[in-house]
Amino acid sequence: MNRISVLIPAYNAAPYIAEALRSVIDQTRPPDEIIVVDDGSTDDTATIARTFAPHVRVVRQVNQGIAATRNRAVALASGDVIAFLDADDRWTPRKLALQLDALVAQPAPSLIFGHVRQFISPELPPEQQQRIACPVQPQPGYLPGAMTATRQTFASIGAFGAWRSGEFIDWYARARDLNIHTVMLDEIVLERRLHPASHTARQRQTLHDYAHILKAALDRKRS
Repeated sequence: MNRISVLIPAYNAAPYIAEALRSVIDQTRPPDEIIVVDDGSTDDTATIARTFAPHVRVVRQVNQGIAATRNRAVALASGDVIAFLDADDRWTPRKLALQLDALVAQPAPSLIFGHVRQFISPELPPEQQQRIACPVQPQPGYLPGAMTATRQTFASIGAFGAWRSGEFIDWYARARDLNIHTVMLDEIVLERRLHPASHTARQRQTLHDYAHILKAALDRKRS
């Protein structure tokens, strides 16, 4: 395993994507490629991402949603190790180094996760910040941005399902069904930004889709 592909799905992330990309480029173990798939943004997301060339490859598509965008990024990747980052979050500097070390130490294909520290986006006015609940302590990060996986492991689980939200919940449930070996590192690898567009709206839609995702998981077990 000697090539790491970092995959960043992006939609209207102009205020944050530069910070996300800088956190990837500044890794102590730099990735071998960084791919941003712009999902039909109407702001300057793609333009800002292109300023990071030649480190970053930017691909634009008509808006298709988060699951299709993640899948497109995987299809474009050339690495045998893949890592995701949402365009409004950021990594800690040793994220890739820590997880790659853990990945090659495992005797079987595995998913390597780390802890996540959440923060309220500092540009928000005080009244908006007060409406966002932000955990004080780091938490186990069962999130795409806190994970690194071999391409082989990802392929064995399959592509993200066509959910409007909660696509990773469904994907990870399928990984559990297959008894994929999972490792949770003690270190913080992801800093997750909380703001109205990413937090409240996503949480509401995820709750809406979760019942259907849970039913799909139960149907798989019955079959």
